[in-house]
Amino acid sequence: MTRVPRQAFRRLIVLVSLMVAPLTGELLMTAGAAEPTTLQFAGLEWAVKHGPDMGPGPNMWDRRNVWVDDQGRLHLTISRRDGKWTCAEVTTTRRLHFGAYEFQTISRLDQFDANVVLGLFNYPPRDVGPDTTCEIDIEFARWGRADAPVGNFTVWPAKDELKQTSHTFDVRLNGSFTTHRFEWQRDRISFASMHGHAGDSVQPISRWIFDRKPVADYISAAPMPIHVNLWLFQGRAPTDGKEVEVIIKTFRYRPLDPPKES
Repeated sequence: MTRVPRQAFRRLIVLVSLMVAPLTGELLMTAGAAEPTTLQFAGLEWAVKHGPDMGPGPNMWDRRNVWVDDQGRLHLTISRRDGKWTCAEVTTTRRLHFGAYEFQTISRLDQFDANVVLGLFNYPPRDVGPDTTCEIDIEFARWGRADAPVGNFTVWPAKDELKQTSHTFDVRLNGSFTTHRFEWQRDRISFASMHGHAGDSVQPISRWIFDRKPVADYISAAPMPIHVNLWLFQGRAPTDGKEVEVIIKTFRYRPLDPPKES
């Protein structure tokens, strides 16, 4: 066996190290970017979105724009960092099914800039359906039009070739506390937005029931994760140039009782 001189061997190690280092760094960066940061909120684990050029928008998403305070409230912000606007999104790591979903928010939703969007919704993983299907959305957005109503309830159909159905409404608030709900049943979806953080006795902002037939075409029956996001329509900067913060005081999910056997 031929011996390699010690000095030549050292040079070989240095050369290999220089060649491998950039690749190793790239792999480490890729692996780090792929690992989702998680947090605990409202008794559930949530994954935090982080990275550039991802939908909706597309936008840049920054994990620093999401945190839970010492009162257990979830904060989401749209922030300008290093000259770029960054957004926030969290998603439950488990899938939820038929039931009542409630979000208590603290924000002047009625004063949102034309390009700001708050989404409270479920969304289908790839094994459930493609984009623009199966979603149940509560969104506060003007979609780039300053004079548009800010409230939106939307149901995306279970069948891909069908169109979504939406109910839009004005929001006029005297304060920043509001409650938003949808109840997802096998044959209908009931929406409600209300003033305050109390029960059903509080003054409603808007209600809507979606029960279009045939049910299997329009209402998904597959469990899905819940998303909460704060983002910019088409990636456009706020027209007023201001950062935005929304607080989710709590999220509640009450599963429906399973249907009784006949």
